[in-house]
Amino acid sequence: MIYAGVELGGTKCVAILARGPDDVLVRESVPTTTPDETLGAIAVKLERWRAEHGFDALGVASFGPLDLDPNSRAFGHVTSTPKPGWAGTDVLGQLQRAADVPAALDTDVNGAALAEMRWGSGRGFQDFAYVTVGTGVGVGLIANGLPMRGFAHCELGHIRVPRLAGDAFAGSCPFHGDCVEGLAAGPSLVARVGAEHVKGLSPHDPLWNSVAWALAQLCHAIVCAAAPRAIAMGGGVIDKQPHLLDRIESMLIDSLNGYMALPPPLPYIRAPELGGNAGPFGSIALAMTATQ
Repeated sequence: MIYAGVELGGTKCVAILARGPDDVLVRESVPTTTPDETLGAIAVKLERWRAEHGFDALGVASFGPLDLDPNSRAFGHVTSTPKPGWAGTDVLGQLQRAADVPAALDTDVNGAALAEMRWGSGRGFQDFAYVTVGTGVGVGLIANGLPMRGFAHCELGHIRVPRLAGDAFAGSCPFHGDCVEGLAAGPSLVARVGAEHVKGLSPHDPLWNSVAWALAQLCHAIVCAAAPRAIAMGGGVIDKQPHLLDRIESMLIDSLNGYMALPPPLPYIRAPELGGNAGPFGSIALAMTATQ
């Protein structure tokens, strides 16, 4: 079967046509600007691929927040995003009309988690978490093989955590200030030291202790709430500072303080095996669920 996938990101979107990670037919990117421009350009690609290749299902892995309640009138829409112009956008409806096949929608991080479980660092697990640390902090949390659902999807990147002792930074999140995203995401680094200094930060800069601590507290909450078999952590901040992974795991172990032991195989906090492809292949993993 051939699947079409769309990963909607904050700065760019990736459209992909594939049978799986080892059999990609087409991969194209478009910048994320306005909903009309971005979704319109992707719709044109989907219509062309449908005419030239044909495909069996569509998967959409999008930034959020999203309305994922099938009984809601706003199902498939972006909700309260701070991204200008995108609140209320019917992402699923516009793309499914262009694809004219069964479609599945979920958050970009849930898609990435499912891709890592199918092809990467979460293979063999039914309980797994994927954390991305970039322009925001997102968590894809999978339990018993399915993304966690309640009245909304997981937003663990916005939980408030205690700051590292001595860290007086107020946080950069426009909604919550010093939530995890406000303490550890890319914009928080810029707010702390200035855009011109972020790239020059040494791995030994004490700022990384504050970032690692906030992310370790996030992982502490994930472990206590859902006990996934492993946590993969990627995104632009982690990709540029891979030393953070060991530091976060060490701080997590100290934070748990022997109450819960992390399961083998270690490391428990690990890099995603799919790397930067976890997002695009997440949309393909979602498309595979649309035909089940």
